[in-house]
Amino acid sequence: MKRLEGKVALISGTARGLGKAAALHFAAEGALVVGGDLLHDEALETQRQIGREGGTALTPGPLDVTRPDSVETWVAEAAEAFGGVDIVLTHAGSVRFGSLTEQPYADYTTTVRSELDSVWLTARAAWPHLTRSRGCVVTIGSTAGIRASLSNHRTAHSAAKGGVIALTRQLAAEGSAHGIRANCISPGLIDTEGARDNLLAETHPLRHAARHIPLGRLGTPQDIARVAAFLASEEASYVSGAHLVADGGWSAVLPGPLT
Repeated sequence: MKRLEGKVALISGTARGLGKAAALHFAAEGALVVGGDLLHDEALETQRQIGREGGTALTPGPLDVTRPDSVETWVAEAAEAFGGVDIVLTHAGSVRFGSLTEQPYADYTTTVRSELDSVWLTARAAWPHLTRSRGCVVTIGSTAGIRASLSNHRTAHSAAKGGVIALTRQLAAEGSAHGIRANCISPGLIDTEGARDNLLAETHPLRHAARHIPLGRLGTPQDIARVAAFLASEEASYVSGAHLVADGGWSAVLPGPLT
């Protein structure tokens, strides 16, 4: 039997990167995947790919995780289509980088709404369904939420992801009476389309970061998808309130020579 056989999994941000990788991996593990993204056409292509590979997926419509009405409609359509919700993976979000003194307040609030408020909105909308299914929430934090950076100015991103880690622990506490588990994954630097356009660009100080990661490489979206599938499965039935860092050892080891 597959690890997530018959489970209904809501995954936000399924157009690209980690969200797409998670949707494909969860479907391969037997989950009924309900995806969503503002990039609706690309999310639909993820759905079609799942179908070609023998899985089951639904992408109801464009999803804006910062709008309560959009999130609530998405969750309701998932529950109506498949009879409930078992798993929520909150991945969608956008970030605007900038230092404290240079970043406009509008960029700060946009980042926090997209990366932190979206998790609260999704968990809140799905909570009644998770209560009935004794389901689980998997959130995506970041090493930015636990470590500061000299080379990447990211006050808004750090604040938002630190908030996701804390919020996940509170979800675990409030969900415990209903059998709901909540856990957070904090990836390090992951090789995605977005990272290649920003943090891994030729002009960015982090472009050679892989040299300083103990495991000697950048992470992949599939690396994080596999961790998420474990946390969403019965294999992790006694894991709740956990914060799992998946960064190749980067945040645990002091850097070597900066070359």
